[in-house]
Formats: sequence, structure tokens, C-alpha cells
Amino acid sequence: MEITIEKGCIADRDAIVQFQVDMALESEGTVLDPATVTKGVETGLRCPEKGTYFVAKVDGIVVGSLFLTKEWSDWNNCDYWWIQSVYVLPDYRGKGVFRMLYKEVERRAVEAGSTCLRLYVDKTNERAKATYRKLGMDECHYLMYEETLR
Repeated sequence: MEITIEKGCIADRDAIVQFQVDMALESEGTVLDPATVTKGVETGLRCPEKGTYFVAKVDGIVVGSLFLTKEWSDWNNCDYWWIQSVYVLPDYRGKGVFRMLYKEVERRAVEAGSTCLRLYVDKTNERAKATYRKLGMDECHYLMYEETLR
């Protein structure tokens, strides 16, 4: 099985939308509105200032994706890179798909002078946490807080 990693493009939109809908249901039991997600993914694909999608393909079929955003660190005078919206089709899990996506982002981050890759994960998602640890990521000392505004 040959896995290729590419920047996502508008042709990948429907696969990425379905991944987000499936990921929310699978990881958090949350049902997302596909029309809203479609608009969100399209915006992410068309507006590079929002971030960058990366997709993993096997035989031209999208089997995994992630969304990369950046956070400016005034402490370190560089961007911290955030990995978001990770999804790999169930039949392709455990086969190196996410590892290849991660390594491509890691390579690009180092080239760009970033000093940090970050992501957040549902605290009950033990499989994902184990995957991230295998790649060399550590649980950091920060807690995350949020206020839902609508």
C-alpha cells in the first residue's frame, strides 16, 4: 500500500467533510450539521490564512486528513503549529497513515522555524493519546478552558 501526502484542495472537500462528521460522532458523540461543516471546510481550503489541510491518499482516494493552524508565540518569536481535525478511515488505522501525515507536518514545521507542534484530544480517547505518545508527543502541563458563545 503506497500512501501519499498532499496539501488538501477543493477536490478533497467532500471526503474531509465526511471525516469531520464521522470524527465528531465517533470521538465525542456529537452530531454535526453537514451543511455547516461543508462551509467550514470550504473556507479552510480557500483561505490559506485560516490554515492548511493535509490529506493522505491511497490509489488517489483520500483515506485520512488533518488541519494545520498556527499560533504566534511572543515568548519564542515563532509560530506554534496546531494539528486539528485528525481523521483516518477505520480500515486504514494502524497502517501508518497518521504517522505519515504527522511526519510531513513535523518536517514542514522544522523547515519554517517552529519550535512546537501541538494538538488537543478528547481526554477519553485513549487510542489517539497512545498514537500521539508513540510519535514522541507528551501531554503538556496546560489545561484548556473555553466559553461557548453561541
